[in-house]
Amino acid sequence: MSGSLRVMGVDPGLTRCGIGVVDVAPDRSARLVHVGVVRSSPDAPIAERLHTIATGLREAVRLHRPMVVAVERVFAQQNRSTVMGTAQASGIALLIAAEHGLPAATHTPSEVKAAITGYGSAEKLQVQTMVARILRLDALPQPADAADALALALCHAWRGGAPAAGGDGAAALTPAQRAWRSAERSSRR
Repeated sequence: MSGSLRVMGVDPGLTRCGIGVVDVAPDRSARLVHVGVVRSSPDAPIAERLHTIATGLREAVRLHRPMVVAVERVFAQQNRSTVMGTAQASGIALLIAAEHGLPAATHTPSEVKAAITGYGSAEKLQVQTMVARILRLDALPQPADAADALALALCHAWRGGAPAAGGDGAAALTPAQRAWRSAERSSRR
């Protein structure tokens, strides 16, 4: 895709860390480059698990050469061990981006859901379905961590993507993208 932005989305987790790489054109159309999951054993020591995640993320950066990395922003959850593991994996993703001189951004789950579906409280299946439609996939991306990583990458590209030539780009947007853009503009006022 000529003039496209290559974004690597990372859905951080200790057991499964989702990775999704997409190319997004200035008209906001997108193409799948890579989707996968880095897995670490819950029985392994934390240092080993983080090393496994770092190795997988470095390999994805080396193979797919993203221009930017988008990571899910850690938010408070009731389960402290879950939020700690997510925060640690998130830190690894941000570190890998810095090591490679790549800009990095974080997005909350509700920001991503709103960008992809037009609704910030969308269910996982709705997000997976929209990701599959946007990327013109024959099947839903699996597992959910991989779909979330793709959604993060798309959200980031659409948030920072340049408008289409000759206007504000609204004509090239899907209804969900227009709803998200409108909500984002309202929140800035």
